[in-house]
Amino acid sequence: MFESKIFKSQTNNKLFNIIASSADEINQPTYLIGGFVRDILLNRNIDKNDIDIVTVGSSEKLATLVNRKLKIKNKVSIFKKFGTAMINYKSTNIEFVSSRKESYKINSRNPKVRKGSIIDDHKRRDFTINSISIQLNSNFFGNLLDPFNGIDDLKNKIIKTPLDPSITYKDDPLRILRAIRFACELGFEIDQNSMAAIKLNSKRIEIISKERIINELNKIILSETPSRGFFLLDDLEILKILFPELIELKGVEEIFGQKHKDNFNHTLEVLDNISKLTDNLWLRWAALLHDIGKSKTKKFVKKIGWTFHGHEHVGSKMVYEIFKRFKLPLNEKMRYVKKIVYLSSRPISLTEDNITDSAIRRLLYDAGNDIDDLITLCEADITTKNINKLKLYRENFKTLRIKIEEVENRDKLRNFQPPITGEHIMNYFKIKPCKEIGIIKEKIKNAILDGKIPNEFSHAKKMMILLGNDLDL
Repeated sequence: MFESKIFKSQTNNKLFNIIASSADEINQPTYLIGGFVRDILLNRNIDKNDIDIVTVGSSEKLATLVNRKLKIKNKVSIFKKFGTAMINYKSTNIEFVSSRKESYKINSRNPKVRKGSIIDDHKRRDFTINSISIQLNSNFFGNLLDPFNGIDDLKNKIIKTPLDPSITYKDDPLRILRAIRFACELGFEIDQNSMAAIKLNSKRIEIISKERIINELNKIILSETPSRGFFLLDDLEILKILFPELIELKGVEEIFGQKHKDNFNHTLEVLDNISKLTDNLWLRWAALLHDIGKSKTKKFVKKIGWTFHGHEHVGSKMVYEIFKRFKLPLNEKMRYVKKIVYLSSRPISLTEDNITDSAIRRLLYDAGNDIDDLITLCEADITTKNINKLKLYRENFKTLRIKIEEVENRDKLRNFQPPITGEHIMNYFKIKPCKEIGIIKEKIKNAILDGKIPNEFSHAKKMMILLGNDLDL
């Protein structure tokens, strides 16, 4: 053990002093452990919503005493089965765990828990970098306990398990995803023994709940370079189990000397590109799924080559099934991703032709408030390695953005709703609901979007009357 001056300088605060005095009062050796310690030693931003305390003794007794000293109104949450207790202090969740041993059954990642020593508790941790603790008792405050050389692994940027990796990953296969996620977040390498053990136990990922899987997958997607996580998932034979739709994008076919690009690699490049532009998880999901329909629409046509006609439409339909399988929210988040995927090629086609006001109006009408996110995805979709083409495409999108702003400022079409409603039509012509109402509304909408009449009630009403008379209403 050696003293952590970093910890002492960063944690001279009420919370840790009270935990220390409480641990002394009930004579329980108590340690700060896990991600909080890891991030202190890495000088990373500390996640104050994730503080783990391990104590040799009663976690409930320690948590209750700390809760009382901090004058927290809410009661301590007790989980007797796992020997844990939790309190919430200033929006920070603090989990107290009695030092323990764990054993697992083959068909479950929920362990059987027994009392154990502080070293036993370090052994049960997932990775050596999370198996470093800092003692909190007053006489030893700030001392580090590192029985598995986690500090060396932090320095060497290695993800390694405290015990035999084949046992670690077999016992709890969620650690497979956690290893990949930490590799992404920290820029670390997974050691070779762990890589082999993960491959050996890859199929055990199927016993993990979808909620746990998506929690880790979302963190990979939100990392600085998410492609690294997906390449690792593929190399470790996990991706084909979790996300077969992505696997189907892999590979390049050649017919009569004509090839198409590898849509798997392209997709991950787009995901990395957009990750430099936004932290919006759902826009990153849209980037991941923007070409997901290409495997189902791929076709070779003589004299044309490879085509993927309608892949946006097919891909947008696939979004629902993918979200449902992963138990992602089937609400406005899913609808947002579907819309972005469905529209993902529209702005690109506009940059290739003379941009008409009518086309811009229709894009604004369809995209609504998501127009900026849509253009951001399209800009991230530029993956050409030709410098001249790259410059040209970027300039085209700058021009498109300017044009969109001009049309929007003039015509106010974002989230546009035609000024004439079905109720207006029924009241004016004194009719009941019928198909003619839909015909009139559609013609008025198209006339506004095509610039034939202004987006104003008076002009729309005049057109309504003319159309109604033509339809003998």
